[in-house]
Order: sequence, then C-alpha cells, then structure tokens
Amino acid sequence: MKEYWTMLASLMGALAFLQGVLHAVFPAELRAALARLLGRLTRAFSPYCYFDVTETDGMSNNEIYDAVQLYLSSTAAPASGARLSLTRPHNATSFTFGLAASDRVVDAFRGAAVTWEHVVAPRQSPGFSWRPLPEEKRRFTLRIRRGDREKLLPAYLDHILATAQEIRRRSQDRLLYTNARGGAMDSRGLPWDPVPFKHPSTFDTLAMDPDRKASIMADLRDLAAGSSFYERTGRAWKRGYLLYGPPGTGKSSMIAAMANFLGYDVYDLELTEVSSNAELRKLLMKTTSKSIIVIEDIDCSVDLTNRAALPPAPKPRPTLDGAIDQDAGAASGRSITLSGLLNFTDGLWSCCGSERIFVFTTNHIEKLDPALLRSGRMDMHVFMSYCTFPALKILLKNYLCLQDDGAEVMRGLEEWIEAAEITPADVSEVLIKNRRNGKERATEELLEVLKTRAEKRRLDGGKAAAAAKDNDEEEEKRALESPKEGKGPAGKDSCGDGQDEETDAKKQL
Repeated sequence: MKEYWTMLASLMGALAFLQGVLHAVFPAELRAALARLLGRLTRAFSPYCYFDVTETDGMSNNEIYDAVQLYLSSTAAPASGARLSLTRPHNATSFTFGLAASDRVVDAFRGAAVTWEHVVAPRQSPGFSWRPLPEEKRRFTLRIRRGDREKLLPAYLDHILATAQEIRRRSQDRLLYTNARGGAMDSRGLPWDPVPFKHPSTFDTLAMDPDRKASIMADLRDLAAGSSFYERTGRAWKRGYLLYGPPGTGKSSMIAAMANFLGYDVYDLELTEVSSNAELRKLLMKTTSKSIIVIEDIDCSVDLTNRAALPPAPKPRPTLDGAIDQDAGAASGRSITLSGLLNFTDGLWSCCGSERIFVFTTNHIEKLDPALLRSGRMDMHVFMSYCTFPALKILLKNYLCLQDDGAEVMRGLEEWIEAAEITPADVSEVLIKNRRNGKERATEELLEVLKTRAEKRRLDGGKAAAAAKDNDEEEEKRALESPKEGKGPAGKDSCGDGQDEETDAKKQL
C-alpha cells in the first residue's frame, strides 16, 4: 500500500512538471488556437449541430431566451422528470417551471428529437457599465442532428415563439376595457381604460340549450385555429355575433363565457361617448388582437335604425351679417353614422388586427338596419330565448346541485316552463331567494311561480283577444255608418247615389 501511494505521488509530480514545461514552451495564444482546432475537428465529424441562445443580446434581453424558457416550462420540462425551478411572474395566474442549472431535457418536433441544455456560468467582473448585469451568464444550448436542420429551422423556433406567446397571454389576467369620454388618452397614450376582468361565467354554467352551446363553441374553436383558413380564403380573421332577445336572457353572460373560453380581452365600446367616425376608427386601431369588441344595446346607443329614415344633413346657412355658418354643415361630421359603423365592422379598417370578435346585443332586432345584419358583419345570429327545460336543469344544477329528472316536481316544471315564458334571470332570482329552504322547497316555489306566470299570460291573452274583437266590430260599425253621413235633411241622398254607396260598402266588408 505504501508503494502505491509513493507511485501515485511520483506520477502527479511528473504531470505537474510536464504542465509547467508546456506552459513555458507554448504560449497561451498557441494553446487556445490548438483547443479551437481540436474543437473544429470534433464538430466536423460530429453528427450534431449546436446552437446557443443567450439570455442577453448586447445590452438588451433576448426574446428567444424568454420564449424557450416559457416553452420548456409548459411542454417538455414537466414531462421529462428533470429538476425544475418554480416561479410565478407578477400579474400572472399560473406558475412557471424552469430548468435548473446544467440540466437538460429532450423534446420532439415533426418526428425529430432535439435536446435542450441550460448552461449557467459565473460572469467575470466587468468594467464600468451603464446597465447592471446579472452575476451569472445563462444560455440554452440546442442540439439537433445535421440531417434534421432543414426540417427544424426556422419552423421549430417559430413554433416556440407562438407557443410562448399563447402561454404568456393565458397566464396573465384578462382585462375589460372601456373607451374614455371624448377620446381622452390615459397615461400610456391609449383611449381605453382597463380593469381586471373577473367574470365567472362559462359555457358550463350558461343557461342555454346544450346543442346551441355546442355549435357556438365549435365555431369559436374554428376561429381560434383558423389562421391558415382565413389566409387561404382571403378573408379578414374576425367573426361577428349578434345576440338578440328579451332582457334577462343571458346576453352579457354569453359574452363573458366566450371571453373565458378563448382567453380574450374584452373591449366594451360605448357609442354615446364617441363623437365622430374618425374617433371610432382610432378606437379600433388601439385594440389588440385576440379580443372581443362589444357594443351592447346597439339599438339604444345611437340612431342606426334605417338609413332611409335618417334626416338629411343640414346645409350651411347664412348668418345675419351675411357670412356662412359652417357649424351647421359640419355637425353631421361630428356624429357616428351608419356608414361609419359598417366600415368599423366590415370595412378596410376592420382588418388592422387579427383574431377578433365583434359582438352586438339588442332587445329589438327589428329596429336595426338590414345592412348591419348581413353575413360578413354579423355572421352568427344567436337568439337568446326564454328559459327552456334544458336551460332550467342547468340552473337547478348550478344553484341547488339538483340532477334528479324523475321527481314529480321536475315533471311539473317541464310541463309549465314553456307556457310561463320566464327568463333565466327571473328563474335565478327565485332560486337565490329559496336556496336556504332546501331543494324540495325551492323547486316547489319555482313551480308555483311558473304556474302563476302562465295563468297570467293566459288571462292577458284572453283580454287582448277580446279587445281586438271589440275593435274589429267597432271598425265594421263605423264603415257601415259612414256612407249615410252624406244624406240631406229630407232623407234623400244629396248626391243622388247614397244607396249605391251603402251597397258597395257592405260588399267591401
């Protein structure tokens, strides 16, 4: 054993002597050149290609580095079993996983395997710098096979950037925007005021026929995944929805469910605060992609009912001193017109963004101009009807956790729900008031409300029919008596043909 340690010490001494001789004979520049040459020879015969993605590019951050970190945190890293670092960015709703130092992970794209390695090295003490640099140098190293280079680059990097952007958008809180009064700008120079969007409505809780909800969800999925389709067909990447129906049928809840389903921001456009068509276009230009632009109660916002019924624009008129009053002629340019709104939804200005949805709501669809309702502007017309029995079962599940379809009360609800013509909002109010009384008591109270409303509608319908009948009889009586008004005091027809007129009137009746 003693001889072994003596031999090992002699060998290490010889190696140290040789290292000193090499450093003395060969300068540092020559050794570096030999190391580079050896590396080139190794890479020349290696079947792999290596790409470094550094954290910083000069004095600015590298966008690809942040995208790779997000991409690996959501796709490859959690499934690889590697050691991960856990973080949560500010104003985010989900956690982010990251690769630890000197760890690697394997990913696949288009059937080709790639390897990512996270390299962390200490940074040498720099000189004076206007911007403080991190203490460590970080980078991702991508290793791919030479034969897969044409297949992976740049398609793989584009896929990483798109995925990271989608992850970043979904992890952040959604916002609800409203336009400022008079087009005023906020501190960021934008005409929209944002607030966090926390509406809990989803398609699972929305009181609507399941088949209709399924068709709307399928249409929204096609829109979100239709980039190549809209590019191939030459159409603007947008969609228009018209939600119409009585008040309280869930139009606002439908908009919130669409936003939560797609993860889009919502822009609530108040037309009464917009002074001109030019300002309307500016508001559209300041909206982002992947958003929903909403105009609620469009029939009550501005007068957009019928272009033929609109009054003509006032002409310039002379004043008392003979000058022309230009304010009268320019007044029409300071208000929104139907043409401006049509260009807003389907004109050239509507193509300044992508993947957007325009949603109009109204309680009276018959008041809107037909040009506003055609396909291309409002692609889907969704009638928000009174509460049906499938929608009622969703409400009972939401408020009472009730799913028993065979109870006697449920059969009564199914029998009376159509005749009552009650809105989901009214049903929800009844269930909220009776939720502490138990499921049975709440459903019985709802059944009584439905019976009362159905009986009232029946009585109101009978009275309306009787009033209409009396009105028809009164009109018939007036039509029979009207020819006799032309007779003179002697009882003779002053025109000589009163009897013929009375006969003609009877024939017409």
